[in-house]
Amino acid sequence: MSKRAAAALVAGATVAVLTACGSGGAGSAGKGSGHKLVVGFSQVGAESGWRTANTKSIQEAAKKAGIELKFSDAQQKQENQIKAIRSFIQQKVDVIAFSPVVESGWDTVLKEAKDAHIPVVLTDRSVDSKDESLYVSFLGSDFVEEGRKAGDWLVKEYAAAAGPVNIVQLEGTTGSAPANDRKSGFADVVKADPKFKVVASQTGDFTRAKGKEVMQAFLKSQPKIDVLYAHNDDMALGAIQAVEEAGKKPGSDIKIVSVDGVRDAFTAMSQGKINYVVECNPLLGDQLMDLAKKIKAGEQVPRRIKTEEGTFTPEQATAALPGRQY
Repeated sequence: MSKRAAAALVAGATVAVLTACGSGGAGSAGKGSGHKLVVGFSQVGAESGWRTANTKSIQEAAKKAGIELKFSDAQQKQENQIKAIRSFIQQKVDVIAFSPVVESGWDTVLKEAKDAHIPVVLTDRSVDSKDESLYVSFLGSDFVEEGRKAGDWLVKEYAAAAGPVNIVQLEGTTGSAPANDRKSGFADVVKADPKFKVVASQTGDFTRAKGKEVMQAFLKSQPKIDVLYAHNDDMALGAIQAVEEAGKKPGSDIKIVSVDGVRDAFTAMSQGKINYVVECNPLLGDQLMDLAKKIKAGEQVPRRIKTEEGTFTPEQATAALPGRQY
């Protein structure tokens, strides 16, 4: 659904309005009683199964909460998100929420929102602005902790190994918060033991196709790869195709650890192709709409709201697969 929406947007500037049931007049800014709450949301894109599930969660939660959602797909371009945020400001929405494509370069447009007295919520990804007054809250995962969890599994998995343990890393979109933090969290753990060596690390842009392409290059350039650490499941799934096409067995010849926890990854785990997954929950919609209501009502909200997430072995993933929502 999000891919079709993305295709319909021109440079991310066109905003699709999703009107919930039982609404008042569309376009009302919710400034007085009887007006429906209006939230402008700018999504990163539709680069992965995780992102599609995140979009669906937000759209469905808005309808359920009776909130008018103005939705824009940035197609993974920061300039499209900036255009969308400025459009939301012009439309005088009540709350702006967005998942930043990258961490840097937001101060100017966020200052414009602040000057217009429109509160901003960051979802899923953070920004590196030194002025924390530019947004009221950040709802999402602790990406550094996700990287640490991946590193902790690796240390335990190879506790008895003499080494070296050669690791290749598929990074997320360059400059994005999850790519930066998952890399640093992982590095913080594995650097304590010199037998762990990251022999190659390159962005796969969080996509399955790029993950496969980069893994193919790793397999050609690296004579021995023991472990693949992927910053998301889609890149890991693409890499699995490359590993199999190279005549190797994913999950045994090359151990694989990734982040997200989408259904396709759980299926791969049940087949022994992925060894460990660190969960990153995309179903943030209900929390976001509840947060928007509290902000509009003038309530104090936490600056940082973390999502609850776990980790999965192949056995746990196989058991959880039938009821997996994304």
